[in-house]
Amino acid sequence: MHSSTLLILLLGLMALAYHFGRKRAISSAGGIARINTLHSLPAYYGLYAALWAGIPAMLLMALWSGFQNEILIAILKSELPPSLMDGLSTGQVGLMVNDIENLASGAIVSGSVTPEMQAVADRYAQLQRFADWAMWLAVLAIAVGGMGYAWSRTQPRMRARNRVENIFMVILVVFSSIAILTTLGIVLSVLFESLRFFQSISPLEFFFGTLWSPQTALRADQVGASGAFGAVPLFTGTLMVSAIAMLVAVPIGLMSAIYLSEYAPRRVRSLAKPTLEILAGVPTVVYGFFAALSVAPLIRELGMSMGFSVASESALAAGLVMGIMIIPFVSSLSEDVINAVPQAMRDGSYALGATQSETIWRVIIPAALPGIVGGILLAVSRAIGETMIVVMAAGLAANLTANPLDSVTTVTVQIVTLLTGDQEFDSPKTMAAFALGLTLFAVTLTLNVIALHIVRKYREQYE
Repeated sequence: MHSSTLLILLLGLMALAYHFGRKRAISSAGGIARINTLHSLPAYYGLYAALWAGIPAMLLMALWSGFQNEILIAILKSELPPSLMDGLSTGQVGLMVNDIENLASGAIVSGSVTPEMQAVADRYAQLQRFADWAMWLAVLAIAVGGMGYAWSRTQPRMRARNRVENIFMVILVVFSSIAILTTLGIVLSVLFESLRFFQSISPLEFFFGTLWSPQTALRADQVGASGAFGAVPLFTGTLMVSAIAMLVAVPIGLMSAIYLSEYAPRRVRSLAKPTLEILAGVPTVVYGFFAALSVAPLIRELGMSMGFSVASESALAAGLVMGIMIIPFVSSLSEDVINAVPQAMRDGSYALGATQSETIWRVIIPAALPGIVGGILLAVSRAIGETMIVVMAAGLAANLTANPLDSVTTVTVQIVTLLTGDQEFDSPKTMAAFALGLTLFAVTLTLNVIALHIVRKYREQYE
């Protein structure tokens, strides 16, 4: 029995509750001709019944689905025969339980199947079927009970509209709180792991060190028993690639937005804008292939023909392709903001004798500047957080250089490298990823504060 089937059935019960709740309100008022005696419209009474039929049942279904497997595994472990538990460590017991779950569901197990394991798997499947049936009965009983409660409460004097609005207000507050608490949880988890990292590595070394080599050894007698965690090469590489990308994306994106919004005919705009926005839907790995196979070799050949030493993977190649990827972010948002400038400002400028170009640069662009800054900020955040293009076109070498023709790496690439594979978060090498993530968060927050300051400054001028 699938949970999706139960969810569809709940939605059907909510629809029935809406219909009967609305019908009950009309009948309690004395018919359709006397619905003016109701406090609220009949639809609110139907919504009230539908919410009582759906929300408690869905909450129970979510809680049951979330804890059912944990409870069943706990029961399963308590019923394991001693013959299966003898001489097994905690990790081996967990692996055996996983095999029993796979055996019960018909999946592949990691070892041979013994009669004891088969018996336990059959018992687990029996418990799972019983739990599924119990969930169905409990959820449907709660739904029908909620429908009956709303039915009994429906009367002409009931403030159905107020109650429905209060329920929706609670739902909005709950979901808003979930979003805020999730953000807070992410920040705190990164912060606590970063503090653990800084207990082992000095913050001065991390923020001001110029050598990045996080490969720590497992034993003290191994070569490289202590790694180097100077993140300055990562910061400079991130800023270099992002700066190159913005030098490409901002002028092209802004100019294309001005042309499409102010100069292009309607037919050209209807074709050009969707075509330009197709770039935003191309996967980043495709841009990475394009940068590694086409742009990087072309830059290397051109540089060598002019006497420059160009690495096979360079910051310039990654930055150029990343800038192409970011163009739709700048162009689409800037065009929407420019189109939102009131036509009265354009007409006033033309009435004073200004040309179209003067109107654009002296009236429209300053008025739309807050939104343009927001689009550029989004593009900067996208550039800083990009990984695949840098991995495939700029390399993994942590070089402290100002030459865009050299190979560099970025913060996001190193985070992926440090967390690749099976890792345990008990060494400075692994926890360095959290320190890098916290630094990225601080940088993004700073960019948001600066952009907010610019937006407020120009809003006060043009509102």
